[in-house]
Amino acid sequence: MSSSMFNNNSISISVSDDDLDELGRMRVRVRRKRKKHGHRVKNEFARRLIRLLLRYWALLIFLPAAALLIFEVSRMPRKPSLEVDSKLSADTRPSLNNSRLSPAPKLINNKTNLNRLDPTTRIVAGVRDRCLKLLPPEELQRLEIPMGEEPNSPVKNVIYLSENETPYVGGRATLPQQRTNATRFNLFTGSQTLDQREKSFKVDETSELHCGFYSDNGGFKISDEDKTYMKSCKIVVSTCAFGGGDNLYQPIGMSELSLEKVCYVAFWDEITLAAQKSEGREIGEDHFIGKWRVVVVRDLPFTDQRLNGKIPKMLAHRLFPHAKYSIWVDSKSQFRRDPLGVLEALLWRSTYVLAISEHGARSSVYDEAKAVVKKHKATPEEVEVQLTQYRVDGLPEDKRFNGKKALAEASVIVREHTPLTNRLMCLWFNEVVRFTSRDQLSFPYVLWRLKVLKNINMFPVCIRKDLVNSMGHIRKAKPLIN
Repeated sequence: MSSSMFNNNSISISVSDDDLDELGRMRVRVRRKRKKHGHRVKNEFARRLIRLLLRYWALLIFLPAAALLIFEVSRMPRKPSLEVDSKLSADTRPSLNNSRLSPAPKLINNKTNLNRLDPTTRIVAGVRDRCLKLLPPEELQRLEIPMGEEPNSPVKNVIYLSENETPYVGGRATLPQQRTNATRFNLFTGSQTLDQREKSFKVDETSELHCGFYSDNGGFKISDEDKTYMKSCKIVVSTCAFGGGDNLYQPIGMSELSLEKVCYVAFWDEITLAAQKSEGREIGEDHFIGKWRVVVVRDLPFTDQRLNGKIPKMLAHRLFPHAKYSIWVDSKSQFRRDPLGVLEALLWRSTYVLAISEHGARSSVYDEAKAVVKKHKATPEEVEVQLTQYRVDGLPEDKRFNGKKALAEASVIVREHTPLTNRLMCLWFNEVVRFTSRDQLSFPYVLWRLKVLKNINMFPVCIRKDLVNSMGHIRKAKPLIN
């Protein structure tokens, strides 16, 4: 039995021997268990760590070395392959019937897309197939170029209007400078009224409409020597670089027949001429740089360089009055296919008169308008004026017209110069002058209004990538000073 004693200053507790022994043994057992458990955990962790190090020591040494090697390799500049260099030298030789003394074009080592000739492919029904199916080289050499007129066309003749509404064909007129506050029409374009705009969409055998080159004083001046050369072209590949924004990329991949039959014409302004001279790219005495005949244009009619660029893009039939076919290529791209083969594949094989690259991201004009504003390519006010007019005219919000995608990317345009396609291009040009220079917005509208033009090849992005090596813009184009 236990007994306790109490007094004023202390407390005393007495415990029996049996109880003490029992409590002592319990305390010892508890301590012994904790000590033994902790020791076992530490030993087990150490053993596992040693086993892991013994098993993976080689990997631990290799990984940092591999990461360092990958980093160093990624910093090394890429050099053009021997295959690319050989193709360049083969394709930059002058044609046999037209020897040129122009300096050879320089390689641009920082552009890995330059001079690539590999085909673009896609998977169709589980099989990888080439996007653009060109004829074999031996068939291209024997290709006959059709030069007949378009049968059963609803438009037989196009007459270009002068400012006083007196029709003239191929002539010039002079008038005092006229500009309206609402449009960018000027002496180059003629001042098209809304009533004239509406009449221009009416389809008759003989069409009368504005189509640029209105006046001798309107701008876009070309030398007589260049005009004579351009009149000799029956088939032309053209590009332009205004404002010094892009370099000139030599076309590649053409056949000997194309070198003989096709004109390659690049339009520059004086800003681009100065920019290229500063980088050592001089035009030869024969007016060529490589395969390109460089035409220097003076007195451009618009301060907006994008709008100036629409002139050679859309009005090739005015610049090359005797040409039957033309291929337009944006200056940010290198054309890399045989022109005659492209015409055969995109036009002649299926009796199309116009082939144009479709938009890869969007299908609706109204969706494209939102993207234009979001990317600051036009002001919201400009775009709203254009869309308001299109809604009033009844342009549907459908993504497809006549069962086809109508929104064009339009960096590559392949066409036969017929009265109907010439008229389409005039109407398109007048729209970009009246509204915004973003031609993607106006092309579906013009196509919708000109319902008689149905044999159009809206070719997919895959084919456009096969036609050109995309280089991107080198620098921002400089605007003209008012």
